[in-house]
Amino acid sequence: MNEVLQELATILEQRKEESADKSYVASLYAKGLDSILKKIGEEATETVMAAKDGDKEKIVYETADLWFHSMVMLAHQGLGPNDVLQELQRRFGLSGLEEKASRGK
Repeated sequence: MNEVLQELATILEQRKEESADKSYVASLYAKGLDSILKKIGEEATETVMAAKDGDKEKIVYETADLWFHSMVMLAHQGLGPNDVLQELQRRFGLSGLEEKASRGK
């Protein structure tokens, strides 16, 4: 499954070099971080609504949109899926309460 994330990350990096009028992702990059974050917010809301409706197909569809736009944000910030996967790996063996306490919040 990680191969899919890596392939998408590669494509997202390539889109940074494309014209905003020829690529949806390039147009997001051109609009800047605030537009990317707004899109993530929209997709998060749609994901929550799909989950509330209980429609599994729609949940998967909206979650894919949320993940996609989150990956656009990561790429815009010079990060990728491996950065997130490494953080998830670090959390193995920690209870959720221990992990939260380690953040000092």
